[in-house]
Amino acid sequence: MSTGITVRVSRKAADRVASGHPWIFASDVLDRGEATPGSAVQVLDHRSKILGTAHYSSTSQITLRLLSRYAEAVDAAFLKSRITAAAELRRKVVSDTDSYRLVHAEGDLLPGLIIDRYGDWFSIQLLDQGMDGLANDIAEVLTELYQPKGIVARNDAPMRAKEDLPLDIKILRGEVPPTVPIQMNGLQLQADLVGGQKTGVYLDQRENYLAAQRWGRGRALDCFTGSGGFALHLASACESVEAVDGSAAAIAGAKANASLNGLANIEFRESNVMEYLPNLVASRRTYDLVVVDPPAFTKSRAAVEGASRGYKELNLRALRLLSKGGVLVTCSCSHHMSEAHLLEIVAAAALDSGKQLRVLERRTQAQDHPILLTVPETHYLKCLLLQVL
Repeated sequence: MSTGITVRVSRKAADRVASGHPWIFASDVLDRGEATPGSAVQVLDHRSKILGTAHYSSTSQITLRLLSRYAEAVDAAFLKSRITAAAELRRKVVSDTDSYRLVHAEGDLLPGLIIDRYGDWFSIQLLDQGMDGLANDIAEVLTELYQPKGIVARNDAPMRAKEDLPLDIKILRGEVPPTVPIQMNGLQLQADLVGGQKTGVYLDQRENYLAAQRWGRGRALDCFTGSGGFALHLASACESVEAVDGSAAAIAGAKANASLNGLANIEFRESNVMEYLPNLVASRRTYDLVVVDPPAFTKSRAAVEGASRGYKELNLRALRLLSKGGVLVTCSCSHHMSEAHLLEIVAAAALDSGKQLRVLERRTQAQDHPILLTVPETHYLKCLLLQVL
């Protein structure tokens, strides 16, 4: 939608934009003018100099999300141009899979929009009022470029509540069956695009699955296995894999994926990981590789201290299960938990466990989830591979 509506912001907001960050907060908006929920507006600084075009939110503390440094229409042509540019990057960084993130919000200069491709289907998230209003245009562009069998809007992300948007799941185009077939790193998988975790499966760990597989040997333990990503990849490198998750639905899906690939050396357990690990320690079980990939322990800066204690306890328990030469694969998917902080936490856990660790690899999210240098929120996944000496 193209409008002549202007919103005036403070010098502080202008400085933030000049530093390369696309968000402007409610406290820095001087005059909202005639902006309506989700409208594309021209952003002016305190001296009436244009800063660019943004989506306006009437309820979120992030009032403006900058889409362009110029005054331009945000319409189907604009979306097609940005999505085409995003697709060009994926052609360079994605391999051996038909499923990947096509658009990573701010990382692809489309704040509020996630587009994940699963073979012949697309799962999208419209996370702010502006992108929600463009749902039909986004679906039309994807239909024109890819002719998908179906497009589902996974609008059940909690952050939509801050935008006063309903939490729901809608089929925008075609049909989306209960599971769709996809291929990843030589594995055949079934993805649940309507009820599965995130938008279907964990696409952001795709490259980290292969890294863990390279170090796999002997007995492996995969904690918070989800749809089985790490466990399935480790099965070909290890004698046996134990995969644990507290969700019955996740375990059922992971078992189905293992069966689909003829993997018989994975034992799946439905259990609370934080309760299950102490039992393993008490029974003196040992493993050659342990994966800990928990859900985000913190979704706010204020909760980092409490989350740090949780991450330390989890990693301490995992380290106590590792034999000499064993490998710990530990992850955090909260952007509030920096890599430096995670390293400090794991180092403290290593000292408490009496074990010395060598850093094998420091990794992040897959390359189809690009990180914008001046937007730290786009760098959310940290993945460390460490070896017990």
